Amino acid sequence: MTTTPKTTVTYSLEDILARIEDKMDARFDKMDARFEKVDRQLTEINQRLTKLEVGQAELSGDIKALDERLSGDIKALDERLSGEIKTLDERLSGNIKTLSEKVDGLGKRLDNQEFLNRGVVVAVLAALIAGGAKLFGFLPKG
Repeated sequence: MTTTPKTTVTYSLEDILARIEDKMDARFDKMDARFEKVDRQLTEINQRLTKLEVGQAELSGDIKALDERLSGDIKALDERLSGEIKTLDERLSGNIKTLSEKVDGLGKRLDNQEFLNRGVVVAVLAALIAGGAKLFGFLPKG
């Protein structure tokens, strides 16, 4: 049987603690660097958010101004259109009245014309009947 010689390693507690402390310091340094990076990123995000809020406030102001201008323009157009519609309505009603009077005048003329046409037709029929009666001997020859 072979036996391995016993080796003893002796470290001082101070050396072990120093090594642990060095490793912890290295880890803390890495964590500090990461925290600083995160802190810078958060600061950047806050600055961007501030710019966005300012831009949003400016946009909402511009939108309100545009809305007021558009509503004013719409009101002005509405008033103009209603005025033009009223004018056109008055003109059309005047034209309708004029046409109505002309139609009434034409109706009276047609009534007179119909009366005359009936008289002429009755006279022609009477002459035809009298001529036929004389031709066929219903009337005495004189």
